[in-house]
Amino acid sequence: MEEQRPAPTRPEPNRQELDPTISAELLKDPRGTEAPPEQPLHKRADDPAILATLDGLIRQVGGTPEGTHGRYVRDLLVNGLKLLPDGRDTGELKLIAAAVKELRYAYRVFGQYPTQHKVTIFGSARTPREHPDYVKAVEFSRLMAQRGWMAITGAGGGIMEAGHEGPGREQSFGVAIRLPFETTANQVIAGDSKLIVFRYFFTRKLMFISQAEAVALFPGGFGTMDEAFEALTLVQTGKAAPLPIVLLQGDGQTYWDQFLAFVNEGLLSRGWISQDDLSLIKLCRTSQEAADHIETFYRVYHSSRYVRDDMVIRLKKRLKESEVAELNKRFASLIKPGGLPLTQRGPLEVEDDHLTLPRLIFTHTRYHYGRIRELIDAINQCQGE
Repeated sequence: MEEQRPAPTRPEPNRQELDPTISAELLKDPRGTEAPPEQPLHKRADDPAILATLDGLIRQVGGTPEGTHGRYVRDLLVNGLKLLPDGRDTGELKLIAAAVKELRYAYRVFGQYPTQHKVTIFGSARTPREHPDYVKAVEFSRLMAQRGWMAITGAGGGIMEAGHEGPGREQSFGVAIRLPFETTANQVIAGDSKLIVFRYFFTRKLMFISQAEAVALFPGGFGTMDEAFEALTLVQTGKAAPLPIVLLQGDGQTYWDQFLAFVNEGLLSRGWISQDDLSLIKLCRTSQEAADHIETFYRVYHSSRYVRDDMVIRLKKRLKESEVAELNKRFASLIKPGGLPLTQRGPLEVEDDHLTLPRLIFTHTRYHYGRIRELIDAINQCQGE
């Protein structure tokens, strides 16, 4: 029997990035042969004397340069210093500095609620309050709040306001964007400490997806389509951890029916997506169906990550060996030839979170993430021990 290590005392977030660890190779200088040489007029940013100074600064603010966090912060500082001899212009420096500042602040806000389940809600800012889509968004977000979930949405009107109205201020995050025609937050979230205002869409969208355990899409325009396809693309390519993505629309509406018709006729029939990619998204006719679909996704499945090429799926309970054997038969195509088959065990040595949960580990081909979603659905159908 494997020795069980004590669980860490710090709060462990429910949402797990699929590949949160960064290898030593990725921390090396990413310069390629096409990059211009750095000018040797001054010390290099990675000069031992500069690194020693940075290590001293890290210690002064309570960090440990030898630790994992300290090494990442030092790498951030080194790359910041390299921007000067690179000769980056003011606009580029301003963008990088603002993006880092925005992300740090946003992570601080969300970091105060690490264990609460969160659903991101996308949809049009132009939806009138009396529209069936607005009514459905209020109903859905309220239902999720009753089940203990918090809502993450923009801070404007329309579906965003509906997504706040349902759960109320206490269970809502406002993720706003500075736009000339959208200058104030809606009345529900205005002035709240969980209202975050972004300058850049890319930093804002990162928080929408990285902090959520589910995504609910309501009808909308270009922005909603952008958010819908980005969420799908990130999960489809394994750049974001698997999560349920549901489509919702007001009673009597056909927006998502038309969308799925385009996906099937315009994309699938041409081979631009695979059949299993359709498993990444689900059209739900009622708020109850959508909420049940989201919660079912986490019935047995907890979260996942990679350790090199091995996919580690954390489970809320152990599976029967007969169930693991059946999963190996059904999902053999996901296993890299010669790699580890689906194997149930405890945490790997490199893991330091959720150590009490059993794992299902296998060497993944890194292809067909729609099938990964189908594997998770099959895991959630298992009875377990």
